[in-house]
Amino acid sequence: MVSLRQFVRSAAPAISAILIFLVLWEVVVRFWEIENWILPAPSLIVHTLFQTWHLLPEHIWMTTKEAVLGFLLGIAVALVMAFILDISPFLRKSFYPILLFSQTIPIIAIAPLLIIWFGYGILPKVLVVALVTFFPVVVSVVEGLQSSDRDMIRLVRSMGGSFWQVFYSVRFPHALPNLFTGLRIGATYSVLAAVISEWVGASSGLGIYLIKAQSSFATDKVFVVIVIISLLSCLLFLVVVILGRVMMPWKHKSHKYKK
Repeated sequence: MVSLRQFVRSAAPAISAILIFLVLWEVVVRFWEIENWILPAPSLIVHTLFQTWHLLPEHIWMTTKEAVLGFLLGIAVALVMAFILDISPFLRKSFYPILLFSQTIPIIAIAPLLIIWFGYGILPKVLVVALVTFFPVVVSVVEGLQSSDRDMIRLVRSMGGSFWQVFYSVRFPHALPNLFTGLRIGATYSVLAAVISEWVGASSGLGIYLIKAQSSFATDKVFVVIVIISLLSCLLFLVVVILGRVMMPWKHKSHKYKK
């Protein structure tokens, strides 16, 4: 109950700001009589959501599946790459610039190539999401491993600890906060990357639904998709936050003690 009250107290300012924004939005649209195809009122968006809900589950499921699978694939590859770069300074100096350069390429330019190479199935969409989530995770983990406490490492080694014992007991736990920072960033963009990948070729998904709504000037449906994408991104972000609290209880206990 104490944790619930703390959560409500901390979330109250954000919830209040959102409610005020929605009320102002509703008032402005109604007062100036703005056309629905230009800017629909929040009440119309909610009405459209319930009215078209029977069409959405298939698209939501496809986009969610692409986002989650791509997110997990990006994490797996990023962890392996981070460990390799951490072990070899030569590879770290060689591949870091390549990793940085890869982030300058727009994802909308890579998606058509993946469609050409791997077809119109789910694989190219998963790869697009993996590419988006890969970079923040690998960079965060490498920086976390490189900033490990040297005194703790020397202490474990002086007690006869092997390389893997040092890694497991000191370096990896120290890198966990950085890892979850990268995961939170990746979770934020994974759903958006899945939607973008669907623009260049897909039979279902929120990206396809968005294109159809936009081409028919159904602005209220466009906002419905935006709301769903935001909710899915927040849900995945929340899952990462909960996992971080489970895997790093000492970090959150220390923060609570400081407060």
